[in-house]
Amino acid sequence: MRGLLVSELHRFWNTCIWSLQGWRAAWTSEKSLRQWTAINIFSAILAFALDLGAGERALILALGLLILAAELFNTAIEGMVDLASPDRDPRAGKIKDCGSAAVALTAIAGGLAWLAILLG
Repeated sequence: MRGLLVSELHRFWNTCIWSLQGWRAAWTSEKSLRQWTAINIFSAILAFALDLGAGERALILALGLLILAAELFNTAIEGMVDLASPDRDPRAGKIKDCGSAAVALTAIAGGLAWLAILLG
């Protein structure tokens, strides 16, 4: 039993390291990730500065993280498309545009949440 626990902790540690490596790689190459991070920091500060309920604050913070996750997925998709299709191909463009649209939709969701909270 102890060996299993140690093994799982080691695996979890490795997962954390790989995730951090992915974040660093995207951070260095993706201006949009840096921009969304700055927006999310501002949004989080505002969420704690305003008199919001715990649920409202949690919604704002969670949607902010989802925007960052969508941006990371988009970065991964774009990287795979570039690797698989180095030549211009309309299908590759469509795939990249869909990834970008996913980021836009999560950002719209975050914006709508802020509107609902501020106007409600």
